[in-house]
Amino acid sequence: MGRQLQLRVATPEDLDWIHELRHRVYAEELHQHAPDPSGRLQDGLDGDNVYLVAAREADRIGFVSLTPPWLGRYALDKYLSRDELPLLNDEAVFEVRILTVEPRWRATAAAPLLMYAALRWIVSRGGRRVVAMGRTELLDMYLAAGLRPVGHTVRSGAVSFEVLTADVAELTEAAAGRHRGTLRRLAARVDWRLDMAFLTSPDGCEHGGASFTAIGTDFRRLQRRAQVVAADVLDAWFPPAPGVRAALTQDPDWAVRTSPPADAEGLVAEIAAARALPPETLAVGAGSSDLIFRAFGRWLTPDSRVLLTDPTYGEYAHVTERVIGCRVDRFPLRRADGWRIDVDRLSAAIRAGRYDFVVVVNPNNPTGRHVPAADLYSAVAAAPERTRWWIDEAYLGYVGLTESLAGAATTDPRVVVCSSLSKMYALSGARAAFLVANPATVRDLRRWTPPWPVSLPAQLAAVAALRDPAHYRDCWRRTHALRRDLASALAGLDGSLNVEEGVANFLNVTLPSGGPSAAEWVRECRRHGVFLRDLSPLTPAYQGRTVRVAVRDTAENARIVAACWTAWHDLRGPAVPAVAGVSVAGPAR
Repeated sequence: MGRQLQLRVATPEDLDWIHELRHRVYAEELHQHAPDPSGRLQDGLDGDNVYLVAAREADRIGFVSLTPPWLGRYALDKYLSRDELPLLNDEAVFEVRILTVEPRWRATAAAPLLMYAALRWIVSRGGRRVVAMGRTELLDMYLAAGLRPVGHTVRSGAVSFEVLTADVAELTEAAAGRHRGTLRRLAARVDWRLDMAFLTSPDGCEHGGASFTAIGTDFRRLQRRAQVVAADVLDAWFPPAPGVRAALTQDPDWAVRTSPPADAEGLVAEIAAARALPPETLAVGAGSSDLIFRAFGRWLTPDSRVLLTDPTYGEYAHVTERVIGCRVDRFPLRRADGWRIDVDRLSAAIRAGRYDFVVVVNPNNPTGRHVPAADLYSAVAAAPERTRWWIDEAYLGYVGLTESLAGAATTDPRVVVCSSLSKMYALSGARAAFLVANPATVRDLRRWTPPWPVSLPAQLAAVAALRDPAHYRDCWRRTHALRRDLASALAGLDGSLNVEEGVANFLNVTLPSGGPSAAEWVRECRRHGVFLRDLSPLTPAYQGRTVRVAVRDTAENARIVAACWTAWHDLRGPAVPAVAGVSVAGPAR
């Protein structure tokens, strides 16, 4: 074990060796640069880029450099203009460069492992495309890895390079497919010290819910749930309405063994009554993901042009890009704008892009921002007739149901509204959701819906929940107070933490640059039974530093604050913050 190949982010002690090795290889061996009397080779990106290092005990073996998009500049800018290489304007493109290995280690697995580590680091920061310069004589190695030339050759000193690019999802799929067995064997032999998992998830879609792995997915030790704060998923902190418990406990044996109404007619009627919608405009499913997969698979093809806001709920990118293979563009939301959707800018983007399908989550997850219904519908009205809109209103109750576009969806064939009953009605375990569309759209979708799409316990629970709106209005109101208190306590841990609230049942915390990453903070909190969501894989806009925290009840929020302080203390140093009204003692270590 002591001779394992170690992969890590470069430490300050590594930098002198990196500069010395660069000089030996690129100045003395390849004559790309003139020799420097210092015997060291640096460039203008040093200090901003990220170096990953391969080592074996005290022996440093090789390194690779990564330049993230948030720097706003790349090494390639020295050779080509943005007009010549417009892909550098993509807000999710990462540059991989100067993959360098000590001469005596070049016949080993060091170079492929450094390339794989670079890919995993880019995936963990939301990268969607890579760009690189590959030495012409090594082009076959880069082609075998999945990179493709873009048609530009650049020359630096005595060395010529091909400009290469690749889609990150395709590289990940290839690694998980062709090389999965090899990677699994290497996982036990590599000392992986990076802040992301060595292997990607099987389907490539990042979800929350890691908290359930601490409880046990085999359900043998459910008592562990009391030891875990599941703030990495957005399940309700409050219980469902009393009528839900009554409906499920009245005759649980019957509810479990009995087939439900095949088309959930009673649930459809209850939704129609509760939301004042015609029943023929409603389709139901076992959660919003069921409806997303069913509807998108019916309406979209690989030729469909789709626009997603960025960041947004990751399931949409997964389904459109990886499952269906649509041509997907992103409408970037920016921290400087408070993550709000500028509807005028959105309308202009839709007109320019000629999109078939636009997805808007409102309020948005994970930003927590809401677009007023009137403003959003103005963008719908201004869009081309051919553009269909999918409006996800999973968290609308926290704003007010009067802000729904469901009424417009019943008559406007361009609009579909999806509404989960899971999050707002404390029914995540039951899985129930509905969509609203014009009758013709609903009739078509129902033809492609299998019988019994929602279980009988879920139908019973959902109907009982919809019959008690007062219970939920009070819970939603109390959620806002809990969120404000949690935000205040987290902001009080350290003045360098940026806490952003939004309007729903969660908030985001961004860590300062130069300190621990979001992944490291999340990992430390898990040691204390508190699970948070690292948002980094969703988008480069978070720069690997933003964590989403679900609002829980008062006691669990106190545990969140305590774990966050302890993690911050362990990662940053011994300074103890004073947080008014909140205990930061944390659980016993």
